[in-house]
Amino acid sequence: MVALTFPDGARREYPPGTNGLDIAKGISPSLAKRTIAMALDGKLADLTDAIERDAKIEFVNREDPRALELIRHDAAHVLAEAVQTLWPGTQVTIGPVIENGFYYDFFRNQPFTPEDFPAIEKKMREIIARDKPFTKEVWSREKTKEVFRDKGENFKVELVDAIPGDEPIKIYKQGDWFDLCRGPHMTSTGKVGNVFKLMKVAGAYWRGDAKNPMLTRIYGTAFAKQEELDAYLHQMEEAEKRDHRKLGRELELFHFQEEGPGVVFWHAKGWTLFQAIIAYMRRRLAGDYDEVNAPQMLDKSLWETSGHWGWYRENMFAAQSAGDEAEDKRWFAIKPMNCPGHVQIFKHGLKSYRELPIRLAEFGVVHRYEPSGAMHGLLRVRGFTQDDAHVFCTEEQLAAECLKINDLILSVYKDFGFEGDLVVKLSTRPEKRVGSDAAWDHAEDVMSKVLKQIVSQSNQIKTSINPGEGAFYGPKFEYVLRDAIGRDWQCGTTQVDFNLPERFGAFYIDADGQKKTPVMVHRAICGSLERFTGILLEHYAGHLPLWLAPVQAVIATITSDADDFAKGTVALAKKAGLRVTSDLRNEKINYKVREHSLAKVPALLVVGKKEAAERTVSVRRLGNDKQQVMPLDEALKMLAEEAVPPDLKRQRLA
Repeated sequence: MVALTFPDGARREYPPGTNGLDIAKGISPSLAKRTIAMALDGKLADLTDAIERDAKIEFVNREDPRALELIRHDAAHVLAEAVQTLWPGTQVTIGPVIENGFYYDFFRNQPFTPEDFPAIEKKMREIIARDKPFTKEVWSREKTKEVFRDKGENFKVELVDAIPGDEPIKIYKQGDWFDLCRGPHMTSTGKVGNVFKLMKVAGAYWRGDAKNPMLTRIYGTAFAKQEELDAYLHQMEEAEKRDHRKLGRELELFHFQEEGPGVVFWHAKGWTLFQAIIAYMRRRLAGDYDEVNAPQMLDKSLWETSGHWGWYRENMFAAQSAGDEAEDKRWFAIKPMNCPGHVQIFKHGLKSYRELPIRLAEFGVVHRYEPSGAMHGLLRVRGFTQDDAHVFCTEEQLAAECLKINDLILSVYKDFGFEGDLVVKLSTRPEKRVGSDAAWDHAEDVMSKVLKQIVSQSNQIKTSINPGEGAFYGPKFEYVLRDAIGRDWQCGTTQVDFNLPERFGAFYIDADGQKKTPVMVHRAICGSLERFTGILLEHYAGHLPLWLAPVQAVIATITSDADDFAKGTVALAKKAGLRVTSDLRNEKINYKVREHSLAKVPALLVVGKKEAAERTVSVRRLGNDKQQVMPLDEALKMLAEEAVPPDLKRQRLA
């Protein structure tokens, strides 16, 4: 017999091979009717799967948060059937669930366009209304390839070859249409519901390789309830308005071009913003961290020792030196991370336990390969600056260092305007990793205890576990913040590493005079500073706080009679520490106001003949139609105080 434990703690026995649907029917016909899948030991499974072992069982209905992934997965299959019904001969490839939706890749001589969406959505609704059951069959590898080859589905044949030999070949049917799929699925197409929408199309190379055929990727989304879809579409509409790439062009901050794929061309205003962020971070680290700088390019042997060459090679840029001598024919890698370089700095000279913890920080430029289709403005680049740091400490100091980093991260996010709705995720050991299980057990135990302390310090912080998502060298905390329109961004990390110092032979002299390997904590707060800049731009919709704004104020004249006064005002404003420019053009003031408002300048100081005579300015704030006439000295003092970064304001109050 198979023993099943239910959510209420009840334990019942069933004959081996009994499926979830039969069990649900035995409990209640209404339970069976509303159940769309089951979870065995927390893992989703088809409701009709035979149960062959003891397990904890849960019945999943459509309102369960776990059902959302199934709704989207099934919607992808419905999309594929609709497309092949409308355009016979179209080949289907893969259709996974992704964050906020799903997509399916199709091969067709004529690419799909958004104009095809109404017809596809109509056919999808017809398929959903037919409410055909999802049924699973296991085929032999030879039969699967033969069937798909006969259908002209060459991509599916290739997918079968990619499935490991020990995995079963699963075929899911929905009426006459079927697809190769790992599953699981809900009980029928009707459970998808009509709360879905096709979003966009894009080109995608088969398997991400530019040498392969170009496919058309159709993106869609689906939800359990209409109000959830409406909220998501509103968020997408707002996100489009805030798109940092659009703001980058409009505000003259940065651009990208084909000759430098994945790297940023910073313009003067954008570089001013970027440097304001770095200057803030430098001040926050002062006194606790030593800022260092490790080489941009290092010999392959160092990356072999660190493990990056074996575990991370596909994401690295490498080159062979061009010297004629044999000893010069060496392979080098542009650093994708700063950590191996920091270990070398730590190793230089003998270290005592009395010197620990040693905290090394670097605003290091790193390069990582991203497929061309994955790059996305500042948010996904190939070359970026990390606000990276590594703490070398004893095991006894580890928990306190992690908590200290946590406090710094939370404080920084608050200064940048991200408060509340913060999630800290503990990512545990991945399948591919270095180090012993004992070291991983110890590291994860320490991190779990720290996580509990973090929660005890603030009831605004939520936590979760990400099984198998740790770095290859150690478990990590991931800090996920929420922006003004409700989107989540993973930025900060704290990663505990018992492996890298040992691999490089790093040590310190302990109190007993013996060599001991330090614990290494990798930490980033903003992560990629380019990405964080993009997040900030979208969070504030380009209307940055005064302390971050590249141009904090513009002195604009009404008539040329005020030109000299305007120039003098600019000089005084700069002396007060403000980033200002003047607008002396022979244009109407309303035109100037509109232009600088579109440029997101926080403050506009308008001066005319009267203001020049009285030494006053008319202050207009971005987003506010009202204006305030003030004495010049008072206005500049007000703006200068407002422009003080939050960390410096705290210092003044201390």
